Amino acid sequence: MTVRHATPARPRNARHSRHATHTTRRVVRGTAIAATALLAFGVGSAAATYMRIDGNLNHADIGSLVADESRPTKATNPDDPNAGKDVNILLLGSDQRDGENAEIGGSFGGMRSDTTIVLHISADRSRVDAISIPRDSMVHIPSCKLSNGKHTGETFGMFNSAFAFGWDQGGDIASAVGCTWRTVEKNTGVHIDHSVVVDFAGFENMVDALGGVPICIPNEMISKKARLHLLPGNQTLNGKQALGFARARTGTGVGDGSDTNRIGRQQQLIAAMVKAILSKNVLTDVGDLLGLLGAATSSVTTDKGLSVTDMAGLAYTMRDIRGGNITFMTIPWGPYPADHNRVQWTDEAATIWARMAADEPLDGEPAKTPAATKGATPTGGATTSTSTPKATPTPTESKQAGHEAFNLDDSTASCSK
Repeated sequence: MTVRHATPARPRNARHSRHATHTTRRVVRGTAIAATALLAFGVGSAAATYMRIDGNLNHADIGSLVADESRPTKATNPDDPNAGKDVNILLLGSDQRDGENAEIGGSFGGMRSDTTIVLHISADRSRVDAISIPRDSMVHIPSCKLSNGKHTGETFGMFNSAFAFGWDQGGDIASAVGCTWRTVEKNTGVHIDHSVVVDFAGFENMVDALGGVPICIPNEMISKKARLHLLPGNQTLNGKQALGFARARTGTGVGDGSDTNRIGRQQQLIAAMVKAILSKNVLTDVGDLLGLLGAATSSVTTDKGLSVTDMAGLAYTMRDIRGGNITFMTIPWGPYPADHNRVQWTDEAATIWARMAADEPLDGEPAKTPAATKGATPTGGATTSTSTPKATPTPTESKQAGHEAFNLDDSTASCSK
């Protein structure tokens, strides 16, 4: 049966009523990580590393732009009020073209966001779901509060217009992200907890910090605009190559020029990056984890509620996640009748968003939870097995159906069968 509207989740406690508990948990978690870092590096270098990472981050006051608006709430477990909470992070790739980014992508006025992923981390830290939203999706864009005190008008238009409206009318990244945040919540019913915006330079630095990303290039790819030229076969992409692979829409061997085609490559690249992180045990090595965070936070903007300590703590609690529990999907879409250069979400999209809001596997199957793995913490660490669809979408399949899910174990970095 088709579900046309996201199922409303049960209301959670108001933010102020759980502030003390949240603060205590954050302090305890931060203290544990800091102590581990001190043992690993010595007092001097640990402090220097933390200060460098913290200095990399740009924080935007987005919470004040969305807090007083009507927002979806999260379900809580009435049988276990102390259970961990699921986390939803809005990931945005910006095409900011000033300073270092102008050298990478060419100078261009304004700022747009062409990559949007809603990242869901389950409450037990055993499952990660990443849903891509096509930038050309036709959606309802609500009135958004801006940093200058003004409000945008409510409208119906392309999804990435929300970011553009916020930037053009508010004049800062907080307004741009805040309006995108509001638009996601309005159209999905999913409560967003945090946001992360990565620009060109930050993405390149992250890939280079991993030592490159192994990936299969199926055919020669040439894109002048993306400054990309790759030969077919197994490749280890450096930061510049990976960025070009993710950005390319036009050229030879890069697909039909659509954003939805590009999304498939972006998911393939992110899957390869996550595989590299897991294979190198980055999440269990404090030194490597801090090193990756140092690169990942370069040229990154987050909401004020997401600190370096929170990022490190969240990454560490996810250390026992396995590839079969990391799922990638593009929200189900079809052609928009009034303009076939645009897309609209299908009825199935509401079901997918409702499952995410309820912290359920995207395929609707109950998670199978075996005994906790060695070293698991009370906040999570046990692995689960779900029946996520096993077919890895090709670019053509993605364009036709638009939503095939695949998990990390199904993605391949090698061209060999």
